[in-house]
Amino acid sequence: MIARLALALGLSLLFSWGMAPFVLAEFAGNLIIAGNGPELTTIEPLARAFEKANPRAYLDVVWDGNSRPVEMVKSGQAHIAVTGTAAQDLAATPIAWDGIGILVHLSNLTKELTKQQAADIFSGKITLWSELGGLDTKILVIDRPRNQNVREAFESQLGITGKITNSAKVIGPDEQVIKTVVGTLPPLAAVAYLSLSQGLSVVASGVAVKLLSIDKVEPEGPTVKDGRYPLKRPVLLLSKKEPHPLAEAFIQFALSQAGQQLMADTYIPINEK
Repeated sequence: MIARLALALGLSLLFSWGMAPFVLAEFAGNLIIAGNGPELTTIEPLARAFEKANPRAYLDVVWDGNSRPVEMVKSGQAHIAVTGTAAQDLAATPIAWDGIGILVHLSNLTKELTKQQAADIFSGKITLWSELGGLDTKILVIDRPRNQNVREAFESQLGITGKITNSAKVIGPDEQVIKTVVGTLPPLAAVAYLSLSQGLSVVASGVAVKLLSIDKVEPEGPTVKDGRYPLKRPVLLLSKKEPHPLAEAFIQFALSQAGQQLMADTYIPINEK
């Protein structure tokens, strides 16, 4: 009870007075944040900003594409897991929204899909681009590893959990996914999915890829924000339900104005009106 009152007082001072070091120094100790998805580019600066404001707090961001962050929290190897889906027995706090983009080669004749067509492609019911107004070329489906949160959200959004075609090529790193879409032979055959923030960044940089519209809605930040774009996932912080003062302090920082401004560099802030 005393620990919770101290935490509440510290958080109250934090949001009343800003990021004054003498206030935030109340939050001290070690915190391990685990993840395996595209959120690293946002979570890392968020952790460093929290440390800067809290000189006696040490945050270790453990990121590995092959790791299982949720299991790490359950087993006590980490305090917070960054993911896109909730997990039984853990508290889940949404801190932002991200879309999920469907990526093809820039020269692919297909410009848009319905949500059902996307489900049929990735479940193997549609196998040729000609069925979608494209060339008479077999579709190469690129899937993501089962432990990656973007896959769980994608399957759930399309209603194909556990049904992605066995012929799909499984690729982990986004960079390799993009290279495969660009360089697959025969040309224009590959289709993949990835974090929309990553996809938009790649398109803006001039790589020969594009993101397909879904149900006639362009994949963009504003359409994710207003709910029109149908493929999206939350960015969640998962922690044990038993109170951990430093974990709770970091979660509240992520939800604060300062934290949400950092999130806005990549994602749609959860508290943005």
